Amino acid sequence: MTEPIHVAAPHREARPDRDVVISLSGAELAYGNRVLWRGLDLDLRRGEFVVVLGPNGSGKTSLLRVLLGQQQLTSGTLLVDGRPPRRGGDLIGYIPQQQAIAPQTPLRGRDLVRFGVDGHRWGFSSGGRRARQRVEELLAAVGATAFADVPLALLSGGEQQRLRVAQALATDPAILLCDEPLLSLDLHHQKMVADLVDERRRSHGTAVVLVTHEINPFLDLVDRVLYLAQGRFLIGTPEEVMTSQTLSDLYGSQVEVLRVHGRFVVVGVPGTHDHGGEPSA
Repeated sequence: MTEPIHVAAPHREARPDRDVVISLSGAELAYGNRVLWRGLDLDLRRGEFVVVLGPNGSGKTSLLRVLLGQQQLTSGTLLVDGRPPRRGGDLIGYIPQQQAIAPQTPLRGRDLVRFGVDGHRWGFSSGGRRARQRVEELLAAVGATAFADVPLALLSGGEQQRLRVAQALATDPAILLCDEPLLSLDLHHQKMVADLVDERRRSHGTAVVLVTHEINPFLDLVDRVLYLAQGRFLIGTPEEVMTSQTLSDLYGSQVEVLRVHGRFVVVGVPGTHDHGGEPSA
């Protein structure tokens, strides 16, 4: 069965439609006979922080591709700021998964940020002095000025991620999409990047959709969790979704969720180590 499992949402005060920046209705994504998710309804509002969890192959990154206009839904509808999604533009900022950088790469930190400003990916075309000023503002905003002229290959993973956050913010986006932004980072740099993303959404009302294997670094920041697994999904607050009963229903087998020192530990997720806490049994 691929029917969704819905978690009752808490009562929310009605807001005008203009607050909704992403609206998925009856959304389905499938590859041939393999359904990643079906019947997905999700309205994301300005300033809201949604974390997407689930095992490998559940469609987490594919969801971001759909939101970016790079992939079509199999069925259902998607509106981004009231319009069908499209590639490029300045509405969405995107932080990709961290990738290894070849030692001989000549690019410096400021060059990476400049790509976002000049339109290499999501930016706009602008004059030289204006672009340089914007780059300096972005570097300062993420605390990267001190290493802006260092070659990328010589920077730590945390420093590189600061620069990717700056690049994603180059066009002052209303929506920030993040694909495993904490991958391979130590705890210190995880908190640093998580705080940067959260500060942006609080100060500018930017909506955040963040794909991750681990919810714990975001527990104090996230509004809702979208959990994808086996063609089904759960949507709700962390306290609603991250329970033994709800995850057992989602996977169709026994899953134990423990709360230890304020952290979720998930045990028994079938065939995967992806979840909200420590490695599964």
